[in-house]
Amino acid sequence: MGGRYPHMLLILILLHGANAAIDAPVEKWQTLDGRPPLVIARGGFSGLFPESSKFAYEFAMTASLPGVVLECDLQLSSDGVGFCRSGLTLDKSTLIAEMYPKKDKTYKLGSEDIHGWFAVDFTSDELINNVTVIQTIFSRPSTFDAIMGMYTLDDMAGLHPQQIWVNVEFDGFYRDHNLDIEDYLLKLPKDYPIAYISSPDISFLKSIGGKLKGRAKLILRCLADNVTETSVKKSYGEILKDLKSVKAFASGIMVPRNYVWPVNNNLYLLPPTSLVKDAHALGLEVHVGSFANDILTSYNYSYDPAAEYLQFINNPDFTVDGLMTDFPPTASGAVACLAHNEANALASNGERPLIITHNGASGVYAGCTDLAYQQAVKDGADIIDCSVRMSKDGVAFCLGSADLIASTTAATTFMTKVVTISEIQNKSGIFSFDLSWSEIQTLKPELTGPFAQAGLKRNPAAKNAGKFFTLPEFLHFAKSSNVSGILIEIEDAPYLATRGLGLVDAVSGALVNASYDKESKQQVFIESDDSSVLSAFKKFPSFKRVLTVGTIISDASKPSVDEIKEFAHVVMVTRGSLVKVNGFFLTGFTNLVENLHAANLSVHVGPLKNEFTNFGFDYFADPMVEIATYSAALVVDGIVTEFPATATTYFRSPCSDPTKNLTYTIMAAAPGALVSMVPPGALPPALPPAPLLEPADVIDPPLPPVSVSSPPEAAPKVADSSSSPPSSSAGSSFLFAQGVPFGSMDCAGDVWGRTFCWWRRSG
Repeated sequence: MGGRYPHMLLILILLHGANAAIDAPVEKWQTLDGRPPLVIARGGFSGLFPESSKFAYEFAMTASLPGVVLECDLQLSSDGVGFCRSGLTLDKSTLIAEMYPKKDKTYKLGSEDIHGWFAVDFTSDELINNVTVIQTIFSRPSTFDAIMGMYTLDDMAGLHPQQIWVNVEFDGFYRDHNLDIEDYLLKLPKDYPIAYISSPDISFLKSIGGKLKGRAKLILRCLADNVTETSVKKSYGEILKDLKSVKAFASGIMVPRNYVWPVNNNLYLLPPTSLVKDAHALGLEVHVGSFANDILTSYNYSYDPAAEYLQFINNPDFTVDGLMTDFPPTASGAVACLAHNEANALASNGERPLIITHNGASGVYAGCTDLAYQQAVKDGADIIDCSVRMSKDGVAFCLGSADLIASTTAATTFMTKVVTISEIQNKSGIFSFDLSWSEIQTLKPELTGPFAQAGLKRNPAAKNAGKFFTLPEFLHFAKSSNVSGILIEIEDAPYLATRGLGLVDAVSGALVNASYDKESKQQVFIESDDSSVLSAFKKFPSFKRVLTVGTIISDASKPSVDEIKEFAHVVMVTRGSLVKVNGFFLTGFTNLVENLHAANLSVHVGPLKNEFTNFGFDYFADPMVEIATYSAALVVDGIVTEFPATATTYFRSPCSDPTKNLTYTIMAAAPGALVSMVPPGALPPALPPAPLLEPADVIDPPLPPVSVSSPPEAAPKVADSSSSPPSSSAGSSFLFAQGVPFGSMDCAGDVWGRTFCWWRRSG
């Protein structure tokens, strides 16, 4: 099984091959032994491939730190061969039910009846030759299903990992079927690199402990704190109150994340427990499980999985000894690249892309509010932005959309103002230019996020926090901050002119009043999708003019590039214009950045988001891999993001410098590497190429004069579902941008207390 893809390991080595090692960092970790925490790959790279499969283990070894520990949940066949497969039954993670439809059984596990297909009812030959493995979590690739067989512990050891972690979950069940896991482990060759044996069963650990003679460390794997351990009849929460008793039979403990950093019912972090310090004081290691990039977690992490790993290994008080994760590359990056970098200065702008906000830190607070801008400055953004809107009485202010429904509470107050204006958008809305500034000030901001309807809310505790900035207030705030520049976005200027509102004049006047026409310390970017708007700012020679290309394009023709150079210095493009995609996999890069750079035009890309539903599989559900791709592989000049903290964390890391010779680094995605491993016919037909940008797409008519007549009639619209706040359609989702159909999102929990969510594909 899997022999059809002998080139896989070569691809992965080319993709993530380890560079020459550098000296170990001088800073001592707060682990028990002072060494960096372990990265433990649960079933290999199970966030991408079916867990405990050949591809999962091989990828974990090549895409993670050199010392990554491969974990195996041990099961035994009827003839006593050890297989790596989590859970007790096989039907949820393999296609055994299709191969042996009549061999399901029901067995007792304690007082519970368990029905399914069990390894104890099959010989090793039957399992190896006839049973293939599948992905168990539906948000992860199903394209690798049914192409690999079950993997034995011998198979995994044959990959020569530095260390193996064996987890023994159901020793009593196997003994009831005349199979002895303890005897199996003791008879393994002494050169097997089994460094850790864990189990939730204290009696098993005590029994095997006296026979191993120090060949492996024994770890008590604790389940949820209210679950009872069967041999001592105490809950795991009670057991850990007496760590001295654990020290008598184990070298350490493996616990779910909430044992160390608990969260409240609203998914916000509580203060850490003393568990790590207490255990370390007794000489017990503390390993933490249940990490994954594609699960619902605390809002404190803003959907950045690296931020969560750092919370456990880079806080001032303690460092856990190991991180068990479904995504070992992300944990490896946190350990090798991101920890201990808080004091590092960001490289100067010429050595990396600019970090540009999208409505401030709008992933944390409602966009374009004082709190969003304050957070952006705190997070280290280079450029903060203001999308300028106009009230009916001519006040210019910052807001992400002219439609107030999208980001304010207008729908609860001004439903009589709902209209459809086709020049602005193709759905009904409540528009800023139909309300006076005093009316707008009665509204509250509203933080929703593009995937809120899928359950991925953003900082709900601050949903309506903050206040709106007028344009002069924004400029005053920017001048008093340490940002290196501002970006002013201008939309809908031709339409507003017909309503008697001179948006270009309002922006120009505000910038002059704030002396930005004479500013030397802060760069000014003027952004618009209208060539006439940008041309109007040629009178400010120090300003950089940015053309927005909001549609997905595959490249830009030379005539269109020549036209752009007449009025712009920078081109702002969507993510879908830089990468080619088929079935959630990257298949290649476009030549757009290269061609624009050849014409001496800079390139900005965005907006970037952190939510895991936002990524193709090649990014490993890790926003830093996407940032590394745009920075190191495509070499863009600016990254527009709703989560500037994620970008600054990456660029403070030595791993953001591709010239450094590091043991491990955060690699850019390599288009085609994963899709080449997908069996023929498993992907949908490739979409046709996106169109080429042509001159007609970038040249706009001259701006009309500002009208002093009454505004044109807007078609009234009865409020309906289309006027409710947008969610999954509101952002430029990577997957939605590629035209991939989706249905609804489902969520479910696992034994670690983790909540996974997945898209249920329509059709």
